[in-house]
Amino acid sequence: MKTCLMKFCRILCFALTLPLQLMEVTGLYGMYKRLFPLLAYNITFSYNDKMHKTKRNLFRNVGKFAHSDGTLRLLEIGCGSGANFQFYPYGCTVVCTDPNPHFEKYLRMSMEANKHLTYDKFVVLSGEDMKEVQDESVDVVVCTLVLCSVSDVQQVLQEIRRVLKSGGAFYFLEHVVSDPSSWTYFFQHVLEPLWYYLGDGCNVTRATWKDLEAAGFSELHLKQIEAPEVTLMIRPHIMGYSIK
Repeated sequence: MKTCLMKFCRILCFALTLPLQLMEVTGLYGMYKRLFPLLAYNITFSYNDKMHKTKRNLFRNVGKFAHSDGTLRLLEIGCGSGANFQFYPYGCTVVCTDPNPHFEKYLRMSMEANKHLTYDKFVVLSGEDMKEVQDESVDVVVCTLVLCSVSDVQQVLQEIRRVLKSGGAFYFLEHVVSDPSSWTYFFQHVLEPLWYYLGDGCNVTRATWKDLEAAGFSELHLKQIEAPEVTLMIRPHIMGYSIK
């Protein structure tokens, strides 16, 4: 009964998104992509406040992947407005990428607020094709709340493995699909068609840990958590790091 109700409600929700689908086909949805960075920038403050301890624990050992001279080159995929900068170790060099060029204004603001880092460049590109980043050229790759919106998770993970130096690490923090027996799972599947458009391509029903397990990293340190006080739809999270 619950499954049938879920499918019926999802169809209704899908029907409600028909105007948004039409906007996407006609190109009008592009206007929202200009607005989304402003929304994301403001939401970041609330999310970081609730997830501060989680992020601090996630990034606490990034420094161990630095070279003997202390240098560390870090690539952030889908950097957005720079929500993770405050958690990176002093002096590391950051390369920023995002497919949405309209984030750059807010990214510069975060750079000004986090002068303990050195910023290399901001490159507009997708995680599936990072041809502007050389093979084995970075020590650490970071990706938070990004794998939910890429078109091909496995391709992104293979690109990450390509650009990482041997022994380098990939850090992740992603929301994922909930347990099928939960009401969170129910609402994730019902509301996903609408959430996709409001979240600029965000999918809330991905079992991303399976992609990480299949990506071919030599080590995978993964933990499943319930994010405190965040929206029910994205409360289930995974966090951790993989070593090439």
